[in-house]
Amino acid sequence: MATKPQPNNQEIVMRDDDFIVTKTDTVGKLTYCNPIFIEFSGFSEAELLGQQHNIVRHPDMPRAVFALLWQTIRNGEEFMGYVKNLCKDGSYYWVFATVTPSFKPNSKEVIGYFSVRRKPDKLKQRVIENLYREMLNAEKSANRAHAIDAGMAVLQNTLHSAGKDYREFILTL
Repeated sequence: MATKPQPNNQEIVMRDDDFIVTKTDTVGKLTYCNPIFIEFSGFSEAELLGQQHNIVRHPDMPRAVFALLWQTIRNGEEFMGYVKNLCKDGSYYWVFATVTPSFKPNSKEVIGYFSVRRKPDKLKQRVIENLYREMLNAEKSANRAHAIDAGMAVLQNTLHSAGKDYREFILTL
């Protein structure tokens, strides 16, 4: 992939009935993209397949969110969360993502990941945008080696204040 697109603050809003579906291998390289993902990302299928899923990672996303995502799915658990994605043309779109490990038949061995994304609720998204802004500011204030920890501390403080774990927080926004 050439240079990463420059964000332009133009939002694309998913349609109510859209579902974005992707599959990756165990290291996050795309092995399947449905037509709606191709449409929203602005990349062709050929540009996407074999690339890291983070080809659509928006710089407004805290690194700690992805650290939590990877920790969760590598443990064989399902992750749910809000994600701001970057399109090839620099625009962006928000999704509510559910990422699930795919297992080898009759085994606990993870062979990849399956993600389904849908249009997020705008009111819940605003809560997440504020949280992510705080997390990202903390990450930027810390040195690179401690950035994820700084973002995670903001998230943990929010969860503690709410009296919920991450999954419960996300599902009860």
